[in-house]
Amino acid sequence: MTIAIQVKNLRKQYGEHEAVKGISFEVKKGELLAFLGANGAGKSTTIEILCTLLKKTSGTVNINGFTLDAKNDNADIRKSIGVVFQQSLLDERLTVYENIMHRGKTYGLTKTELTANYQFVSTYLHLEDIEKKKYGTLSGGQKRRADIARALIHKPQILFLDEPTTGLDPQTRQFVWQAIKKLQQETNMTIFLTTHYMEEAAVAHHVIVLKKGQIVAQGTPDALKTTYAYDQMTLVFQNEKDGEKWLLENELTYTEKQGIYTIKVDSTLHALTLLKKAEPLLVSFEVIKGTMDDVFIHIMEDGGAA
Repeated sequence: MTIAIQVKNLRKQYGEHEAVKGISFEVKKGELLAFLGANGAGKSTTIEILCTLLKKTSGTVNINGFTLDAKNDNADIRKSIGVVFQQSLLDERLTVYENIMHRGKTYGLTKTELTANYQFVSTYLHLEDIEKKKYGTLSGGQKRRADIARALIHKPQILFLDEPTTGLDPQTRQFVWQAIKKLQQETNMTIFLTTHYMEEAAVAHHVIVLKKGQIVAQGTPDALKTTYAYDQMTLVFQNEKDGEKWLLENELTYTEKQGIYTIKVDSTLHALTLLKKAEPLLVSFEVIKGTMDDVFIHIMEDGGAA
């Protein structure tokens, strides 16, 4: 499979502070990568380097077959990527349509190409209801749709999204995310995503977790959950003394809060085996699957493993 992004031993230093400490990774073409980390982990620095906005200290970066080179303007890389930063780049005095068409012209698109590309982004992001409105009058969710459309107008091979749904209400966030996923699935576009919403990271093909400028964990969401998260089962017993006795007899470590007992389980099958044994004693139960939130918290607390 074609490699869309290849990074080897990337470093970025500001005086004595090293923001990115020799990280290496690859992103396959058509893949959705979730790039995670707490504030100050080096996520934004890495993205700015990959997008040619910031010079690296050392290491090699290859984007869509083009090598990042501090000695030239890297125009080939910029033409092949789209970027949505947390802060908008659009003119608040222009309409959405005017903003996006103006941006498209900077890529040297013909009128025919620009018209076709606008229809393409409008379809995915439902711009019909806002295209005639001035950007400065839009709501946060509407602005985000326009921002993503701006980044897509030249049909890039890679789309960089730096926390694209932060600050949006749940309904708008869901709409924006569904549009991004549909775009990726239907066009095979490579997407490089940073996010604080772990449910978005959970649907990525690959996840990289950064901490203090270093990669401390990476893999598929399922693989990371297997390593860093665990399933839990909550139990409510008819009689708490009988329940605690049963837990001790089965050598189960538990926590208790307001009569609800929580235990770790290795798998759903393990939970089923225990439930069969405990069934005569129970009032109710619930099995809770491990999540990407659990993964992230565990790695941030314990450091993970590169």
